Amino acid sequence: SQSDCQNHVDESKELVLDGGFPVPKSLSGEGFLAPEINSFGNSFRDYNAESERQKSVEEFYKQQHVNQTYDFVQKMREEYSKLNRMEMSIWECCELLNEVVDDSDPDLDEPQIQHLLQSAEAIRKDYPNEDWLHLTALIHDLGKVLLLPKFGGLPQWAVVGDTFPLGCAFDEANIHRKENPDYNNPSYNTKNGIYWDGCGLDNVTISWGHDDYMYLVAKENGTTLPSAGLFIIRYHSLYPLHKEEAYMQFLNDEDKENLKWLRIFNKYDLYSKSKVAVDVEKVKPYYLSLIE
Repeated sequence: SQSDCQNHVDESKELVLDGGFPVPKSLSGEGFLAPEINSFGNSFRDYNAESERQKSVEEFYKQQHVNQTYDFVQKMREEYSKLNRMEMSIWECCELLNEVVDDSDPDLDEPQIQHLLQSAEAIRKDYPNEDWLHLTALIHDLGKVLLLPKFGGLPQWAVVGDTFPLGCAFDEANIHRKENPDYNNPSYNTKNGIYWDGCGLDNVTISWGHDDYMYLVAKENGTTLPSAGLFIIRYHSLYPLHKEEAYMQFLNDEDKENLKWLRIFNKYDLYSKSKVAVDVEKVKPYYLSLIE
């Protein structure tokens, strides 16, 4: 509960991440503090709260789990790995996100560029020397341009929302899992399915969306971001893993190291959402330098 969480924070003087890992004490004083409520007055990521967003969020996740099958993801990866939609700069893509609102998010209905900058600026304050992490925060959601007509105009359920592995049994952390056509496929309904312990997440098929698309864009364009940055981009919506600790058997040693950074990033991704807008023009020169 919110009160239990707050009591834990008060007692330990540490801010606990969504995955249960505390932020180092050196960051709990002057660093970013997660607000107790989102911009609608509810607890963050409360999908049961009676809010103006609750009904649309519930319908979104039902559609997502009905349509996101193993075969669907393979087709999407094949099509979008061509990267033949258009060419633009990173900052142009950030500005394009002003046209996007994420229907799966119960915490925010602001233009996405504000979420990117709020996350990046909060991280920049607490981790001033990790410039790769600032840039990762800025670009982690750019794949949401898939919602726009020029990028295919994919439906919300094929772009946003929590992601989950396919080709193996669904963990109980996945809502509406029994409605997925793959649920009763004998090839997929064992714990490991078509995978094996320690195979590495890169060998696991994850539901299609903005995470995987932006990972493909970054990788195929020769990004110099470190492995942890690409890991964050590709798996930041994989909440069954980094929140519920499901599917941990698939992680290899590199995944386990990168997961530590993802859990740090997760706090800023979730809890920096605010109605207080970042001054875009003021911070733009810094982020342009990182992009270059």
